[in-house]
Amino acid sequence: MAVWTVFLGGMLGFGGMEFLGWIVHKYLMHGPLWFIHRTHHRPSGRGLEWNDVFSLAFGGLGLYLLLGGLDPFRPFQLGLGIGVCLYGTLYFVLHDAWVHRRWVLPRPLNGPYIQAMIRAHRAHHASLNAKPSESYGLWLIPRKFWPGRTSNP
Repeated sequence: MAVWTVFLGGMLGFGGMEFLGWIVHKYLMHGPLWFIHRTHHRPSGRGLEWNDVFSLAFGGLGLYLLLGGLDPFRPFQLGLGIGVCLYGTLYFVLHDAWVHRRWVLPRPLNGPYIQAMIRAHRAHHASLNAKPSESYGLWLIPRKFWPGRTSNP
């Protein structure tokens, strides 16, 4: 039973991060916290950005849930922590490394999903200002950005 509870928590943690990330990105990062997030839209190089503070905050949430689920053992909370940490790890690899090429990785992915992700993110970065902008998530990509769509940016 605990295995299924951890699995369910993990799925909800991962999916919840896409939802939470979208809301935080649209309403806080492109709102009152733009002064931090703009370092991501106007990068100065390949090093750290002030925007990386958000990764630390989300990472802290994941670690809090993960470690809090271990002692005493709380399978659902442990699963949430695993899901949040997995989301953050994949976000780091796909967003920072492959989409923005902040770090060199051996072999970039080129499938249709990755191409849609890159198109959506380019549309998001089309403006150097907080607004207007679009496509605030990472995993749920609007159909117009998928390969073969005539309205691709």
